[in-house]
Order: sequence, then structure tokens, then C-alpha cells
Amino acid sequence: MKQNPLILGIESSCDETAAAVIRGRELLSDEIASSAATQAKYGGVVPEIASRAHAEAVDEVVARALQSANVQKEELDAVAVTYGAGLLGALLVGLSFAKGFAYGLNIPLIGVDHIRGHLAAAYLEDITLEPPFITLLASGGHTAILYAERADKFRVLGGTLDDAAGEAFDKVARVLGLPYPGGPHVEALAREGCPVVPMPKMLKGMGGYDFSYSGLKTAVINYVHTREQKGEPWSRADAAASFQSAALDILVQKTIEGAHETGAKVVTAGGGVAANGYLREKLTKACEEAGLKLVLPVKKHCTDNAAMIASEGLVQYRLGHFSPMSLNAEASIPLRHSL
Repeated sequence: MKQNPLILGIESSCDETAAAVIRGRELLSDEIASSAATQAKYGGVVPEIASRAHAEAVDEVVARALQSANVQKEELDAVAVTYGAGLLGALLVGLSFAKGFAYGLNIPLIGVDHIRGHLAAAYLEDITLEPPFITLLASGGHTAILYAERADKFRVLGGTLDDAAGEAFDKVARVLGLPYPGGPHVEALAREGCPVVPMPKMLKGMGGYDFSYSGLKTAVINYVHTREQKGEPWSRADAAASFQSAALDILVQKTIEGAHETGAKVVTAGGGVAANGYLREKLTKACEEAGLKLVLPVKKHCTDNAAMIASEGLVQYRLGHFSPMSLNAEASIPLRHSL
């Protein structure tokens, strides 16, 4: 088994068809084809459209990734692919392609949990990164603060009890009349406003690391509807800024507290919400003030991509964890099973 294998990563869990090649922790190529523009016409991802887009794009995207990396497919040591969680039809396209590719080359297949991929993105940002460290996971499906004890073992310190941060951003975006995907549009609008709208506290539970986004989302809805019904003036930008600061400040605060409690000296982040500029600025400043090292993946490696899948594939390769050809796609994987 090689220490720095050549691994092809494939990601197709939602509306992006992606492929990347790594050698060890060195990223050689990172290609993507997105159907997001088409999905935006419908206000969200339509599974059937996403699946068809993946089927049309996957062969070309993989070919581009190999060409950009300047490697031949015969040189590959393994194929890593997302098997869950995500849209079932979309996952099956990428997984089926990866199975055929690995079988034809007689190399290992590595099934990757999408969440583990987000956590592994930091390894590409800092090739010297090793556990222990604290990770802020903030995505459309999960939001949690995790402690990485080993590369293959994470402990949940706390997380959302209802909506994930990314999900809340999308719902608030719809209330504010913003297009899909909501996160970037809420962030852009928030830059024009001030966080002056009262928002509820989000902390829940005894441990202090659990929180809730449901009440926060409802507060924005009530604020908008009340002002509209009374005919009172209100600011979309102020509502966006108020929601964003309430939604993200608590994540930064609890991530730093988690580092202090566990004694971790390094903080990482992953998931689509980690691409939010406000969160990145706040987390960077907080880590500097706390004397913590921050390893923050570039924005394109926070949203869905194949580089992170290849990175987690490397973790599993070094552990000798390979998948059978009978591996099936899973639309839902509970966070506790991911870790």
C-alpha cells in the first residue's frame, strides 16, 4: 500500500458533478459541472433533473480531471466516491460510474460519506494537519461542533436540534424574496444592512453546545409578515444582517469554547456555510484572539466538490478501509453513523 497514492474522487450527491485527483495530500486537479442554474428556475433542486445532468456530465468531468492532473487512468491507485447522503438518483450515477471505473482498472473502490468529505477538506488546505482538532461542521444538512480525536474518530460536542444552518439560510432567503441557492444571496444582502432586528437566543440543552435554528427562522418570518400586514416600513437588508449574525456568531463562540474545553490548539471548518464571508471573518478573528491555529479550506472546497471526497478517500485508503462492489447509495446517513 502506498503512502501517497493517486486517488480519483467523484462527487454527485446533489446538483454538482465533480471529479478530482490527488497524490497524497497534493491536489492535482479539481473539475466540476453544475446544474445549479437550471435548478434555480424551479426554486430548488429537482432530483430527476439533477440525476440526468449527472449522467450526461460524469464521463466528461472525470476525463477532464485526469487530463488536468496529467495522469493516465491506469496510474490510479483507488477511486473514492460519495455513496451518501444526498439525492438517491444523483448518488447512484456517481457510484455506478465509480464502480465500473474501479472494476475495469482492478483497483480499490472507496465509498465516502459526504459529511466525512467535508471534514477532510481541511487536510488539503494544510498538508501537515493532524488530529486532535476542533471542527465546525456547517452545511445544508448538518450543523455541529466536533472534536477530532483521530483521523477516523470524531466526537460530537453539540449541534442543532432541528434545522441545519444552511437549511435555515435557504428558508430565510425565500421569506426575503431571494433566489436559490439562498445562502450567498442572504450574505450579499446582509452586507447592506445592520443587525438591529431582535433575534431569539439559540442555545438549548444542558451541555451548552446544542442550539436551535427553528425559532430563529420563525422570528424572521414573523418580523416580515407583521411589518407587511401592518403596512410598516422594514428593511430586507437589516433582516438579513440580523439573521446572519444571530445564526453564525453562536457557531463561532461555541467552536472556540469547544477548543478551550478539549485543549485543542487547532480549529478547522467544513460545509457549504463555511464559505460564508461573515463566518470566515468572525472565525479568523476569534481564533487569532484565542491563540488558536485556524485551518480554513478555500471557499470552493467548503461547498460540494470532489477534492474533499478524494481527501477522505486518502484517509480510508491509509486505514485499509475499502468498499465492496455491492456498496449501495444511501439517501440519509445520521451524523452519529458518519463519525
